[in-house]
Amino acid sequence: MDTPIVDFVRRYADSETLRLHMPGHKGVNFLGVETLDITEIQGADSLYEAEEIIRESERNAGQLFGANTFYSTEGSSLCIRAMLYLAVLYAREHGRRPLIAAGRNAHKTFISAAALLDFDVMWLYPESGQSYLSVSVSGEDIENTLKNADEIPTAVYLTSPDYLGNTVDIAGIAEVCHRYGVLLLVDNAHGAYLKFLPESRHPIDLGADMCCDSAHKTLPVLTGGGYLHISKHADPMFKADAKNAMALFGSTSPSYLILQSLDLANKYISGGYPERLANYIAKIDCEKEKITSLGYTLIGSEPLKLTIATKSYGYRGYELAQLLRERGIECEFSDRDFCVMMLTPETGEAGLSRLVRALSDIQKKEKIDEIPPVIAKAERVMTVRNATLSCSEIIPASESLGRILASATVGCPPAVPILVCGERINEAAVRAFEYYGIEKVAVVTEEVCK
Repeated sequence: MDTPIVDFVRRYADSETLRLHMPGHKGVNFLGVETLDITEIQGADSLYEAEEIIRESERNAGQLFGANTFYSTEGSSLCIRAMLYLAVLYAREHGRRPLIAAGRNAHKTFISAAALLDFDVMWLYPESGQSYLSVSVSGEDIENTLKNADEIPTAVYLTSPDYLGNTVDIAGIAEVCHRYGVLLLVDNAHGAYLKFLPESRHPIDLGADMCCDSAHKTLPVLTGGGYLHISKHADPMFKADAKNAMALFGSTSPSYLILQSLDLANKYISGGYPERLANYIAKIDCEKEKITSLGYTLIGSEPLKLTIATKSYGYRGYELAQLLRERGIECEFSDRDFCVMMLTPETGEAGLSRLVRALSDIQKKEKIDEIPPVIAKAERVMTVRNATLSCSEIIPASESLGRILASATVGCPPAVPILVCGERINEAAVRAFEYYGIEKVAVVTEEVCK
């Protein structure tokens, strides 16, 4: 597969042209990549008005994914906002109020999109005892939700895979959604590679109308590289308005380093990646069996994620992560309950063996009997938009009972808020703040609430 963006930039870098345009480094190497870092010069095309090399490269990606595919140099965050904007347009074109039924484990970008676009949210909560990072819903659950809803939502929005590696039945849910005339949008940030399994598990192939992929999470792409995928069976307006949707939220200075990385990924994928992926997943499965035999508890169904529920081995998640760090291994995410590692074929067999050796080195201790707090439903006092745009103050989380959350101040990873802007902070939320180490929260000033 050709690489039109990469080829153009390399030709330009070799031309010794005097660069009287941005960026300010003028192609002089400081980090070592500056010669390949350009802007929208003649012939370089423009991401949100793509007609030449970027359009050609996106078409290449679309052929690989079997979708109408658009590049993002701002990760899945940009794609999520664009998807939701398109869903709002769709609702208004059909004379409906924009209402999204969303899994409560939505990334905080979903919350900021709700504030920007002013749509309402019907939350789908996790099962009792399930981590706030996961929401296990089935087609039957969605059918019951839609059947009993006072108002049919514009779209169902789900996160699959989630941060812990759990997935939901996208195919079954898609069938229900389409029977009710509801769109299905999927945050597939952690699952770009799912398309290339022996049997695709990618949301677009399973019936989703739109989804985002963070290419950089599981493919050899620079941080910030992402895809917005629109099903070829979806309403044509989504494809027609996609670039405008991306431009509404995206930077006018997209990174050409990231664009080249996305462009080169097409060649990587078409050059035998599915076979390499299948072979590597088989090796991961073997190593997971070894890890389980050591006494560790693994959870999740995503092939490239290794998530340890650490308390059964005698450690909190962040304690195990620190022990691995001391052995030269850095994990993706850890909290009190879990330690998450993300693998790709680039980890290599040696990397897998090194991980198993390190885990076998760590002595098992007595099980920790500590149950995470239940994330109880909270009273909604204000809309997400009104709360986000209200005057706010930062106070200790321990003193926040009864106040209204103003913003979802949560870091990434995992970037999943415990409480949503506009909700009243209850006792369950205060306990959760303490459990997960959240010391301060932003609340709406009391004057605004009067």
